[in-house]
Amino acid sequence: MSVSTTDHGRVRLIKTHRAAARGAVDPATARALYDVFLAFDADDRVDVAVFSGSEGAFCAGFDLKTAADGSASDWIDFVDIPPDWEDARATPLPGPMGPSRLLLRKPVIAAIEGHAVAGGMELAAWCDVRIMAETAVTGVFCRRWGVPLIDGGTVRLPAIMGQGRANDGILSGRPIAAEEARSLGFANQVVPEGQAEAAALDYAAALTAFPQGCMLADHAAARLTGPELARGLRREWRSAAMFAVEGQAGAARFAGGKGRGGDFTDI
Repeated sequence: MSVSTTDHGRVRLIKTHRAAARGAVDPATARALYDVFLAFDADDRVDVAVFSGSEGAFCAGFDLKTAADGSASDWIDFVDIPPDWEDARATPLPGPMGPSRLLLRKPVIAAIEGHAVAGGMELAAWCDVRIMAETAVTGVFCRRWGVPLIDGGTVRLPAIMGQGRANDGILSGRPIAAEEARSLGFANQVVPEGQAEAAALDYAAALTAFPQGCMLADHAAARLTGPELARGLRREWRSAAMFAVEGQAGAARFAGGKGRGGDFTDI
């Protein structure tokens, strides 16, 4: 099973198990994440979720091997945005990475160890709060492969970091270490290596002690509305066409061994 759920009191830990791929999301994992987060939002037994990865691997983005060999094409076709999609809250839709188009009622805390890059950075940005290990790294690594941001990164990163800082990250695709991510506003907390999940569970548990109606009302009011989010994601989705132009060839280079170990001098 690529995704597991475990309840800790009124906190649900949602965890991927793809450490061999550094937490990269394939279509089956994307579908599973979408389903478990929808179930979390509808479950009255839990108030807050923590999103984590196994064995020190949060998420290295979409699994480019499945993009390179064409096995992800049916999933990408399935997550196409209908032209009449008007409200992300009223009409939930899956994104390429799974839950990235959802506008949940309840908060989600990201526990980031290892890489939160490319689509993994977009998933982290989808969460409400990000707790990073001091050795973790984030960044728009998909810049190197011609793969566009199509999971809300162009909508959420400017809101989190400010337009200028988001521009730098989006255009350069450079790695951003945890302490810099905190200075940019992306990381809310930085903790010792191996402690991100425990810190996120503690943070989430503290939220459950508050009167939930008031907290959730403020949470909703502080974010984009369903129509605003749908409008931004529809605009972003136009970039998906660039995957066929540049991204599939880039994914094939990655699948062939380019860029491994963080070396992007020859991609």
